This record gives sequence, C-alpha cells and structure tokens, in this order.
Amino acid sequence: MQVSVLDCTGCENCVTVCPAKEKALTMKPLHTQQSQEANWEYAQTLPEYKGELNLKTVKDSQFKKPLFEFSGACAGCGETPYVKLITQLFGDRMIIANATGCSSIYGGSAPTCPYTVNENGHGPAWANSLFEDNAEFGFGMNLGTTQRRAKLKENVEKLIAVEYAAADIKEAGKEWLDNMDDAEGSKKAAAKLIAACEDGIDVDLTGTQWEAEWLANGKVCTCEACTLAREVLKDKDLLVKKSVWIFGGDGWAYDIGYGGLDHVLAQDQDVNVLVLDTEVYSNTGGQASKSSPTGAVAKFAAAGKRTKKKDLGLMAMSYGYVYVAQVAMGADPAQTLRALREAESYPGPSIVICYCPCLEQHIKAGMGNSQLEMKKAVECGYWHLYRYDPRRTAEGKNPFQLDSPEPDLSKLMEFLMGENRFAALKNNFPEHADALFAKEVADRKARYEKYRRLAEQ
Repeated sequence: MQVSVLDCTGCENCVTVCPAKEKALTMKPLHTQQSQEANWEYAQTLPEYKGELNLKTVKDSQFKKPLFEFSGACAGCGETPYVKLITQLFGDRMIIANATGCSSIYGGSAPTCPYTVNENGHGPAWANSLFEDNAEFGFGMNLGTTQRRAKLKENVEKLIAVEYAAADIKEAGKEWLDNMDDAEGSKKAAAKLIAACEDGIDVDLTGTQWEAEWLANGKVCTCEACTLAREVLKDKDLLVKKSVWIFGGDGWAYDIGYGGLDHVLAQDQDVNVLVLDTEVYSNTGGQASKSSPTGAVAKFAAAGKRTKKKDLGLMAMSYGYVYVAQVAMGADPAQTLRALREAESYPGPSIVICYCPCLEQHIKAGMGNSQLEMKKAVECGYWHLYRYDPRRTAEGKNPFQLDSPEPDLSKLMEFLMGENRFAALKNNFPEHADALFAKEVADRKARYEKYRRLAEQ
C-alpha cells in the first residue's frame, strides 16, 4: 500500500477503520515521510491489477483503480468514500450529472478535477447543474444516450444483415445485439465488434472489378457493408452500456430538487440516483433541510428543528418499480457494496441514500471518526439499512429487505449528545430540549418498526 503523502488530508479514517489487530497504517508527521514522494511517483508507473476479481466482495473491489481521487473535500468527509467506490465499480463507463453542492465543489473546482481515467483512457463523464434541475439534467443525458444507442443498434442490425459482410462482423454484431444492455457483456462484445469492423473496412481492392471506383474514392470502399461499419465505428463510444448517475446532497434531493427527482423516478427509465445525505445544507453554511431530524440545531432552526426527517426512501418505494436502498458505509461496507451493485444492475430507476457525517454536524469525536460515527448511528437505531428491489416480486419474494440489526435504542441519546448539533439544543434551549429529544427517539423507533413490518410482509 502506497500513500501520496502530499495529498493525504490527515483525517486518520484509514487508521481508525483498519480491522487488523496491528494497524496497517500509522499517522506520522509530514516532514518524516517526504522520502515516500519518490515511492508514490514510482507506484504511478505500475500497471493496473489484471487478475480475476470478485467485485461482490469488499476486499476485491478495492483492487480496482478509483477514478475519483484527491478531491480536496474536507478532511474526513463522509461523502467522498461513496463516490470513490462507485467509480471503482462503474467509473470507466459512467456519465454523472451533479447537483450544485459540496459534491459539485470538490468534484469540479477549477483548476483541477478529481475525476480521472484508467490506463485505457476511460473514466467518468461529469457535468454540474443547478439544485432545481439536476435530476432533469441527468435524465436528459440518459435520453440522449438511449436515442443514440437505438440508432447504433439499427445500424448493427443492418450491417449483419448484409449478405456479403464478413463472418466475424456478423458474429460480433450478433453477440453485441444480444448483450447491448448488459454491462460486462456489452464491453466484451464491443471489443470484438470494433476489431472486426476495423479489419473489415477499406480492404485492398486492387485487381478486383471495384478497383477503379475504389481508387476514385481515395481507396475508400463505398459498399453498404463498409459504409455501415464506418457508422458503427463513428459511434463506438456507445457500444458499452453506459451507467448514468445523478449525484446530489439532501438539500437537492429532499428539498429544492425534489419535484424534478420525483418526476425522473416516475418515468421508469434506467437512471441511478446517489443521495449524499448530511442532513443539512452543508455547502451553503449549515441550513436545516427536510432531511434534518427533530431537535437538530441548524440555521433556520436555531432552537431545534420541530418536525421529523422526511422519509425519502419510503416515498420512492411507493411507486413499486423503483430500486431503493439506504446505506452507511462505516456500519456495513458489504451492504453498501451490494446495494450499489444491485441499483446499477436494475433495469429501471434506482435511488441509493447514503449516510454522510459532515463538519456541519459538529461531531465531538472529530471527523477522523466519521466512519465510526456511521456505525454508531446504525447500532443505536438513528439510521437504518435496507434494500427494496422490485425484481424480487417476480420471484415471489418480499421486495423489501431490512439489513439493520435490531437497534439498541438505549444508546440513542448518547449518540445524539455526541454531536453538537443536538447537544447545543440542551445548552441553549433546555426548556425545549427534552421534549424534542423524546420526539426524535420516538420518531426513530417508529421508523424502524415501520421498516420491520415491511420486511415481515
């Protein structure tokens, strides 16, 4: 394992979460590690891992190169680990529409961009839009890609129907048509079809009956097969199935952009939504959102928020054809990985809601413990893990799976007091604190019971 000492933010999360009895990493002062700079430069010259990987496992997934790096987000940021993981899984074929917010600032601030490419030059295509229309922005990207791939499919069908088309073109074209909507299948078939088309067009026609025409056209064959093969090659960037993602925070998803988000989910198209839920408007200075929980202190809720947290996931589930998951990486990385893979593979709309500790939550243990804060949140019943997969209905199974263990609600108040967004209420408005905290505990308990009943249906 090689660390870039000049890019490390010093958050200590890697050390904190290391499961080994003897930590694989230890924090040391920068000036003692400057010799590692040369090692980092050397590590960048090494080839990417080419061995067989089981991407269903957390360990193997981390051998994939992240296509999101050195973002410049706050040290210990709870959002960036999710983005990094998604680019490891799907980054070489991703298209991202990013709502304005923290994720657009650390995701695209000039003069650098943390999104990068693999050794083949493939990486996420990223663009930023506003709070109010990011879901529609991403949906438009998907519509454009879908339309262009439909035309590509038509050209491949015409190409393999040409009687004299080369056998390897016909074979590769048929394989691509059978796998065009499968990520790995389309990737393998695309490589074969591109090679077959490049080998099959503009062959040497010297000495044939078409030589004169071929020479007149600058040694370019204008037959139907070659013309169609060139059209396929012109759109070869679309041969591999695209993974369209719409990123944003809770201010976008729960509040300002919710109307557009709901509209996009309702269209039953193959788009994926990632909600980075910090439960507050983080980028604009800590204003309360509809994701903020009862009793939390924030701007516009200085005396504690009076209403409970909106259940965005349950609202999305009401459609019945939307894949919905709620995750917390620090609590259960395997469940997070499973949810992201299921969401991306689902041939329809999906939304994954991620718990993201943030500086604006004022965690007393510090952001060096942000991953452990996720674990505490799930253990005490503050945050719940689940997956709702409509595909299970066709199998005669309950689409809702509750992945959270039975919470220990006796730890919930201790968790709340570990964050100054709650503790400040008790200090500044003690006359309201007890009642609001009791309501928050009741809200969390009721939410878990609701999920438990869904899981038992």
